[in-house]
Amino acid sequence: MNMNYTAEELAFRDEVRAFLDKKLPADIAAKVKGFRRLSREDYQRWQKILSEQGWYATHWPKEYGGAEWSPVQKHIWDEESGRYGVPRSIPFGVNMVAPVIIRFGNEEQKQTYLPRILSGEDWWCQGYSEPGAGSDLASLKTRAVRQGDHYVVNGQKTWTTLGQYANMIFCLVRTNTEVKAQEGISFLLIDMNTPGISVRPIITLDGEHEVNEVFFEDVKVPVENLVGEEDKGWTYAKYLLTYERTGLAGIGLSKAALAHLKELASRRIKNGRPLIEDTVFSQRIAEVEIDLTAAAISNLRIVASVEGGGMPGAESSMLKVKGTEIRQAINDLARRAIGPYAIPFVEEELNFEYEGEFLSDENAAPLSAQYFNNRKLSIFGGSNEIQKNIVSKMILGL
Repeated sequence: MNMNYTAEELAFRDEVRAFLDKKLPADIAAKVKGFRRLSREDYQRWQKILSEQGWYATHWPKEYGGAEWSPVQKHIWDEESGRYGVPRSIPFGVNMVAPVIIRFGNEEQKQTYLPRILSGEDWWCQGYSEPGAGSDLASLKTRAVRQGDHYVVNGQKTWTTLGQYANMIFCLVRTNTEVKAQEGISFLLIDMNTPGISVRPIITLDGEHEVNEVFFEDVKVPVENLVGEEDKGWTYAKYLLTYERTGLAGIGLSKAALAHLKELASRRIKNGRPLIEDTVFSQRIAEVEIDLTAAAISNLRIVASVEGGGMPGAESSMLKVKGTEIRQAINDLARRAIGPYAIPFVEEELNFEYEGEFLSDENAAPLSAQYFNNRKLSIFGGSNEIQKNIVSKMILGL
């Protein structure tokens, strides 16, 4: 593969930089770069800016309002986004359920839901994991029984990210108990305002209300909200997870975090010298930077393959494993660089507008919280152990 960008790709990179210089709100970029908390309004404001530019749905076909970027263009966007402090797009609508609807949904579903995702009218969340059914997703127990022109759904979903904001949820539900586990699952689109749905917050280690439990009690879902065929949801779920796992590599985010780590280590003094000059610590930075460079090259190789007509399979699992390990390693080094300041902080310090006295170094609270929060990276989207099994089966034939 050619490791150099073409003239067209370099021109696109310049266009991206000019757009971000002009349109990225300074307050949002400051929050992202400072690892501060973003509000729902921040995400919606940035989505509106992207939508007006036609850059929100980067990989959708143009016929549905997408930008139809090439994988290399998407790679350039991710890298520049990390460098500028662009907030991540909430993926559940634009990057997860939308590709499933485009590929497997009927025309009515496309005409109904895709414009609402682009406009921000719908905020989606994901109903996959359950108590006892996380990485082993095929063991899910939430039931959907067809009764005439609707399904009746009963069960529970957990770790539902930002479900407190969502008005729509896409769910894997069991519609057939008489067949092999993977063959009895269907893919439903459910309005969160339907009677019988309740949301209970889960507060994570860093004090955030990011995830939730969602309960379904005799929830009626119209049959027309079934995507594709009944009992074929496992196929659609695997297709969706390929998109999710490739995105979890987070190369651009890791590059931005590594640059911040180096800057932090250059300001921290140990034994009278900057921490970055400490032999052991600088060696650790070098090791993670080498891994990140290798991951970035692998990512380019894979997206080049996709651009040539391929489809990421086990490669998406490889990127997910290595990418999340790198991000966690950078988080750990940042925590070590802060030292004892990483321990004491109060939740309010994570707010950009906080004007009180910091219990720790001003940069410590968000870095410490990020370290705790990102422990989940190697678990969600299919645990890294599961991804290694996929790689061993699909590539090594074990």
